Amino acid sequence: MAKKSKKTPEEIERAQKRESYDWIQSIISALIICIVVFLFFVRVIDVSGDSMNPTLVNGEKMVVSGLFYKPKQGDIVIFKTDDYDPDKALVKRVIATEGQVVNIDRDNGIVYVDDEPIQEEYIAELTKVLIDFRGPWTVPEGCVFVMGDNRNQSTDSRDKRIGNVDEKEIIGRAYAVIYPFDQFRIIK
Repeated sequence: MAKKSKKTPEEIERAQKRESYDWIQSIISALIICIVVFLFFVRVIDVSGDSMNPTLVNGEKMVVSGLFYKPKQGDIVIFKTDDYDPDKALVKRVIATEGQVVNIDRDNGIVYVDDEPIQEEYIAELTKVLIDFRGPWTVPEGCVFVMGDNRNQSTDSRDKRIGNVDEKEIIGRAYAVIYPFDQFRIIK
């Protein structure tokens, strides 16, 4: 049987320093990766206000990404516009994309895209408030028409201060609610 050699106090100290160095290096690497991911790939954005009820609630935090993103009808997007409030990111649902025609039947509360009623199980109530909207309205190239899910309590593309949203103003698409933790969910 081979005898185990005892480590000297200097060897133990070197091993502890090496392990400490490895831990510090791992933590710094993880922090750098997190910073790069959150700086270039995803963002965490707060929901502010009630315009997206019942889908999103005031105070929730969402993961948003604009990497390789092209807006599609039904997506929830975050954007900023200089004509409304340049310091505030707005959260709305894409109702129509470039070339599509939007119209709203105020009497029945139905939104039409290309003369077809859109199925909106996500809205709080039927669309009765038109604000500045005068339809039918064709969405220009490179733009989207957005509305909040809480239609009658939302400032959105129906308001001339927002109007059609240029795709360049879109920060990204909302993918998940991450806070409060008990409300975690993927956004559809």
